[in-house]
Amino acid sequence: MNIATNIANLANPEGGWVNPLRDPRDMRLPRVAGPCSLVIFGVTGDLARKKLLPAVYDLYNRGLLPAGFGLIGFGRRPWSNEEFANFVRKCVEERSRTPFSESTWGPLSASIRFVQGEFDDAEAFSRLSDTVSELDRDRGTRGNHAFYMSVPPRAFPLVSKQLAACGLAHSTEGAWRRVIIEKPFGHDLASAQELNRVVSEVFAPESVFRIDHYLGKETVQNLLALRFANTMFEPVWNANYVDHVQITMAEDLGVAGRAGYYDGIGAARDVIQNHLLQLMALTAMEEPVSFSAQDLIAEKTKVLSAVRLPKDLAAHTARGQYAAGWQGSEKVVGYLDEAGIDPKSTTETYAAIRLDVDTRRWAGVPFYLRTGKRLGKRVTEIAVVFKRAPHLPFETTATRELGNNAVVIRVQPDEGVTLRFGAKVPGTAMEVRDVNMDFSYGSSFTEASPEAYERLILDVLLGDPPLFPTTREVELSWEILDPIEEFWATQGQPQPYRSGTWGPAEADEMLNRDGRHWRMP
Repeated sequence: MNIATNIANLANPEGGWVNPLRDPRDMRLPRVAGPCSLVIFGVTGDLARKKLLPAVYDLYNRGLLPAGFGLIGFGRRPWSNEEFANFVRKCVEERSRTPFSESTWGPLSASIRFVQGEFDDAEAFSRLSDTVSELDRDRGTRGNHAFYMSVPPRAFPLVSKQLAACGLAHSTEGAWRRVIIEKPFGHDLASAQELNRVVSEVFAPESVFRIDHYLGKETVQNLLALRFANTMFEPVWNANYVDHVQITMAEDLGVAGRAGYYDGIGAARDVIQNHLLQLMALTAMEEPVSFSAQDLIAEKTKVLSAVRLPKDLAAHTARGQYAAGWQGSEKVVGYLDEAGIDPKSTTETYAAIRLDVDTRRWAGVPFYLRTGKRLGKRVTEIAVVFKRAPHLPFETTATRELGNNAVVIRVQPDEGVTLRFGAKVPGTAMEVRDVNMDFSYGSSFTEASPEAYERLILDVLLGDPPLFPTTREVELSWEILDPIEEFWATQGQPQPYRSGTWGPAEADEMLNRDGRHWRMP
């Protein structure tokens, strides 16, 4: 029997699970969502198939969703509830993180419903309202419902207005309604502000959850533990000791069937505006008063408010577009030859920028952010690179191969932390070289890390918002990126780089001007 069935009587409709024997100060026990449903718009898309539906199953399998839970899919296909349940089962069997169990699937499948319709079909939303009421009555979801918009941004306003028109956006007394919005949050500051205006007309600010799945990754959260649970790092986490910071998100894939979305968006809007600026804010922020949403958001917002763009954007930004080459043993085409891409497209597939944070802690420390497709390998990491020792009491030849010390937080795929420092080479001569000290999640803990969407979906159902960017954070991010995008729009074609390499030559030149070089992940 599913664990959630045994603890259903302890579910709190206002939020998470309440254990009457638990000391409220003890946060080691798992948080379990109260009675609720999750409605997914765009349920047949890639995100839902590969991430959202498996994450729901994994949460249920781990006992983190209650017996009073419902899952509703909204889409155009003429499916019955049973046909949709079969679709969900197939997605789960192919991609769930936890083992498939009939004892888990049985009660979960009984909670699954499907509503056919288009986003502009008012009758379909009326049927959705009836289905939600049915779940309240038959499954005990108690009026608590979250709406996941796994749809293109242009559909957000329409779906929001339809939810308002049929009464689903407004909670009854003692219950809640929440909306989950996938990135991108607009394509510039003006569009983000308009999107925020439309959504805020329907949902209260505290009911809007903007998903950035990178913030749900265990290693990103471990960055906070690394900084604030250890005394060895905080004294040197500042401009007195840090030379620069590199934040990299590299992909080895091309556009992979996303041409319709990607062309015209590009690497900077797709990744830097959200993922990398959020990672930068977590890396650079001051210690929060607590790890509540309000205090975390306050510190991240201070960092984004203090960001200063380089005066010379030509010298301190770089962009590129992948050309044909080899990705491992596979010969691949260039971006302009991909299906669905305009042969004259000026959309960048690689972007690198330098930013500075005008605070006492980080004055004079550049932050280098880069992302790209068809690069040497798939990796995301944060590298805090330290200054060289002011005095080395060795012969020059002894430290010839010694680089800068560094703390490298590996976000994916090999989650962990690496410390790089100098050590003596065994032998009679005094020779110092770089060595690594490694921490890996996979070998240090017996429990596998949950997928980011598991954590984020559970946080939405619990009403716990620390890992979700606020309206102000989104707008500040666009204020940082918009001037760079406007400058790039005047520069014509991005510089080509061969697939399987680490980007265009001008990205290397960008760091060389500062007397630095990119790390090889």
